[in-house]
Amino acid sequence: MTVVRSTRNPIIVPEDVKPSREDFKVVCVFNAGVTRFQGEVLLLLRVAEVPLNDNPQVELVPFFNSAEGQLQILSFDKTDAAIDFSDSRFVRTGNEQFLTSISHLRVARSKDGIEFVIDETPAMFPANVYERFGIEDPRITFINGVYYINYSAISEVTGVTTCLASTADFKTYTRHGVIFTPDNKDIAIFPEPINGKYYAFNRPASVEYKRRDMWISESPDLIAWGNHRFMMEAREGFWDDGRIGCSAVPVRIPEGWLEIYHGSSKDHRYCLGVVLLDAEEPWKIIARGRLPLMEPEADYERFGFFGNVIFNCGVLLEDGILKIYYGAADTCMGYAEAALKDVLALLEDQ
Repeated sequence: MTVVRSTRNPIIVPEDVKPSREDFKVVCVFNAGVTRFQGEVLLLLRVAEVPLNDNPQVELVPFFNSAEGQLQILSFDKTDAAIDFSDSRFVRTGNEQFLTSISHLRVARSKDGIEFVIDETPAMFPANVYERFGIEDPRITFINGVYYINYSAISEVTGVTTCLASTADFKTYTRHGVIFTPDNKDIAIFPEPINGKYYAFNRPASVEYKRRDMWISESPDLIAWGNHRFMMEAREGFWDDGRIGCSAVPVRIPEGWLEIYHGSSKDHRYCLGVVLLDAEEPWKIIARGRLPLMEPEADYERFGFFGNVIFNCGVLLEDGILKIYYGAADTCMGYAEAALKDVLALLEDQ
């Protein structure tokens, strides 16, 4: 597979982003939604921050106190053997789990799709009980003049939910609340209705049976979702045998709906794959690639906050070229291109 990475990669790194407050630092900028807006490429970045900390004996954990309406910081003793610090993303104490960073969404704009000007303040910041540990991994779907943004909301109170917001100008945002209950994430809304109904990919997680597969659901209004269908599963013995979920908002091409999805192996190596769905019945798989479209190869993809990860929340298809904006190693943003004909060549009949 010929995927051409930008020679400017990584195109956005944490040092490029101004912290939301003086006592914080940006540690990761990744997993951006993407769209065209006013002639420019617009990224809605996930920006992860941590409190400044000069004490190596403690881990400081930020969270949004929804009862008091403000950001607060917890402190955990790193010498306490009862606390699990083994995963850089979490602090685990008994049955409780806390994120070590808190994420918000930030707008970045570019005329050439490579060099971005990043807003100095957040576009959306945690604001309620569902978002106490942050808001993550936005996807942007443009429908009838409105940009709909779905994102993961993380909270120890409510688990991982998916919320919906909308904007017409990327200056003001309207929150529409929770659209998928916990634990369901990796949502992507189709950019047009099909036979009068809206569709969305989603990825419910089964605690009892350890399942993390792709489903598809429908809605009359983008708010109430039902008629949930199991669509596609992780494949034993393949690169995506651990878990799968949607990545980009699907793209309509003459052959059907093209979806770039992510999958991880059982040892948590994340790659991108490709699947083609029926145009009128998008729960039906026409073809699915056996090999990954893109896998961690460069150092900035293999090493970082959580290494061996390529994770994508949006693509642009322009002039026969698939333009892939992706998070690398949960740390920075990369950019790559692939000819649509080469992407389709990966597909095999199901």
